[in-house]
Amino acid sequence: MLHALAAEPSRWRYGYELGREVGLKAGSLYPILIRLSDRGLVEASWEDEPSPGRPPRHLYRLTDSGREMAAELVLPEPEASPVVPATEGDGPGRATLRGAW
Repeated sequence: MLHALAAEPSRWRYGYELGREVGLKAGSLYPILIRLSDRGLVEASWEDEPSPGRPPRHLYRLTDSGREMAAELVLPEPEASPVVPATEGDGPGRATLRGAW
């Protein structure tokens, strides 16, 4: 979650958009956002001008404290590492990641 918010820390993001990006459903996403907000790491605001026929939605972005924490905790996304089929020494039915670290 922090990685997604830290990508553009000053940009306001919709919860739905964040959930899709990080692969979380609303039942997991919003409690996390509420906890981050309670801890002063994320700020929430109502949308100023909702689309016609749509209720206002919450928007989220990192606070200064959230940006500092994200800088400490969020590592760059690792490059994709190929999955190499298991070899004799890897044990039965196990694949290994090589070059991932």
